[in-house]
Amino acid sequence: MYLKSIGTTSFISLFFVAYFYLLKDPACPPTVMPRILLDRLIGFQPLALPIYLSLWVYVSLPPALLATRRDLYGYGMSMAGMCLVGLAIFYFWPTVVPASHIDWAQYPDVDLLKSMDASGNACLSLHVATAVFSGIWLHYLLRRFGAPLWIIVCNWAWCVGIAYSTLALRQHVVVDVLAGLVLGVLAAYLSLLGRQRSRDAFFIHAPPG
Repeated sequence: MYLKSIGTTSFISLFFVAYFYLLKDPACPPTVMPRILLDRLIGFQPLALPIYLSLWVYVSLPPALLATRRDLYGYGMSMAGMCLVGLAIFYFWPTVVPASHIDWAQYPDVDLLKSMDASGNACLSLHVATAVFSGIWLHYLLRRFGAPLWIIVCNWAWCVGIAYSTLALRQHVVVDVLAGLVLGVLAAYLSLLGRQRSRDAFFIHAPPG
């Protein structure tokens, strides 16, 4: 538990350091992302902020359920690889959401979030990618533990809520969310596939008895 607590906290801290550092001086001016019909149908909802911020609790759940250091290291490397892909995209192809005609001063909590979050990180949404990655891993682990259906449903409701909150707070547009979804699914699939192959190789080469 000490390793998990320190490791998760250290990983999130290092991510934010790299995140804000790389966005200070991107390789080129940011491109404004397009809005589609669905973006216009989803209204601004400041009450979605707690769900948005709950990501940092959500991403800590899968490593908390892993039983061995080998699994924990593998999970951490996969998550780190996915985040590095996202950060590289932010640096070489910075993007920004379209301006919203909202008086942010009326919503000080959301205004604080936007003042802290640098521009250039719209597409893809790493917020969505990490939520989806965590959601798939949680689903996998909960199924292995024989968790009841209502817990599995709550897991996916939480994941979907986090993704939705990025649109409701005008942090991202639908295209950003879809791109983050693709990255999260791909990274989770590859990490779980690698985990299964590693376990198969262990049982094949393990001595009898």
